[in-house]
Amino acid sequence: MGELVEKATLLVVDDTPENIEVLSGVLRSCYRVKAALNGEKALRIAAMEPRPDMILLDVMMPGMDGYEVCRRLKADPITAHIPVIFVTAKATVEDELEGLQLGAVDYITKPISPPIVELRVRTQLALYDQQRELERMVQVRTEQLVQTRLEIIRRLGRAAEFKDNETGLHVIRMSHYARLMAEALNISAQWTELVFNAAPMHDIGKIGIPDHVLLKPGKLDDEEWLVMRRHPVMGAEIIGDHDSELMSLSKEISLTHHEKWDGSGYPHGLRGEQIPLAGRIVAIADVFDALTSERPYKKAWSVEKAVEIIEKDAGTHFDPSLVPVFLKTLPEALEIKARYGESSHG
Repeated sequence: MGELVEKATLLVVDDTPENIEVLSGVLRSCYRVKAALNGEKALRIAAMEPRPDMILLDVMMPGMDGYEVCRRLKADPITAHIPVIFVTAKATVEDELEGLQLGAVDYITKPISPPIVELRVRTQLALYDQQRELERMVQVRTEQLVQTRLEIIRRLGRAAEFKDNETGLHVIRMSHYARLMAEALNISAQWTELVFNAAPMHDIGKIGIPDHVLLKPGKLDDEEWLVMRRHPVMGAEIIGDHDSELMSLSKEISLTHHEKWDGSGYPHGLRGEQIPLAGRIVAIADVFDALTSERPYKKAWSVEKAVEIIEKDAGTHFDPSLVPVFLKTLPEALEIKARYGESSHG
């Protein structure tokens, strides 16, 4: 047996019960029909789940007329998408034009012709179904593009990290630490996700640092240190200028995550709240992970020692108001550290 196709629901709005009965009689065999005798009730029914697939709306009604009902339907995001067909005795060109300008998809004059009503309802429902399917396809494609872009950003971040950390797990851990802190600040879910997805690009500029500097097992000399300090600017240049919020934040983080609260950081010596909030968050996340991870030039420090350093540097290196936020998120950060540890992914 073939699948049963659920009937579309139509809402018929008319202040005369006889008119509702006539339209219902024409449409009942093919559609589920609801009715409303006034504009206020029509608006309530239209906003209720499941919403009607189409509204057939009389114009001349006492109190709120059909034009006003249509205006309110189109002004409310919940009901704006529902197609409206005016069914009315007002048959002048001006009347029809007013109805269409309000957003109606069609205009049927009374007395109605049943075959015409059936045809126009069927046509407009088919167009509406097609529109919904196109919108669904666009949404799916947009989500795919967003996911692809996020994956490219993550992979680029890991590519930079591979130069001095063979697993590339640093960018995963520190981006999770950054998200925990952003979440604790409760700014917005959208901004939290932006920070999480932009953080992996913080060290993309390392791609431009020569290996003999980046991978040096000992302490950098003054000249080598000058070369190393160029990577935030290199990263910003690699990312470039974009309208995308994600790319803009990635650039901002790349450029500012080595600035320090007291103005002694680089590349621009920004101080305090001159440093963007995302840069201040990533500074803590990045340093905590760097301290607790093994690098060519150092052994991994204990969590206790790393936390002690971060607490000591509150107000000099780090935003003093963010350090307590980091400490609050530490239990979850340690779960992330264990999940994405180097030894477990070696």
